[in-house]
Amino acid sequence: MKRSGRLSYHLCRILLGAFFLYAGFLKIEDASSFAGKVAAYEILPYQWNYVVAATLPWIEVACGVLLLVNRRVRPAALVVGTMNMVFIVALVSVLLRGLDIDCGCFGPHLKSSPLQALLRNVLFLAMAHFVFHLRNKYSLEKTGDSRQKTE
Repeated sequence: MKRSGRLSYHLCRILLGAFFLYAGFLKIEDASSFAGKVAAYEILPYQWNYVVAATLPWIEVACGVLLLVNRRVRPAALVVGTMNMVFIVALVSVLLRGLDIDCGCFGPHLKSSPLQALLRNVLFLAMAHFVFHLRNKYSLEKTGDSRQKTE
């Protein structure tokens, strides 16, 4: 079980990191298009669409890099999980209002329906939760809790 747990941890960490790195770079590549995708959700005031479009991709890239290099994994997984919760709420809102929009997850390159994006974000939330809780066991980082006391 220990080996499969380690493998599962690294697989989830790498998949999350690669996805967020890739998605972030695609959004950075065409920030104005991404701002339009954010605006299509009809949740934020107009000017905030541009703030989100300018900052969110860089946060995704930073978290993706941290997850891929297996450093600061717990904070990165926490941010990724929090972003996924926000995305889930936004997507549920879109579905309840009957909006037929592209989620904007991959910039202008790949299209996803809100339902597809919702299911993907639920999966990523579960993966982030898993990585967050197993980080102490399998990460390269050293924690203060691993010291043994000698009497």
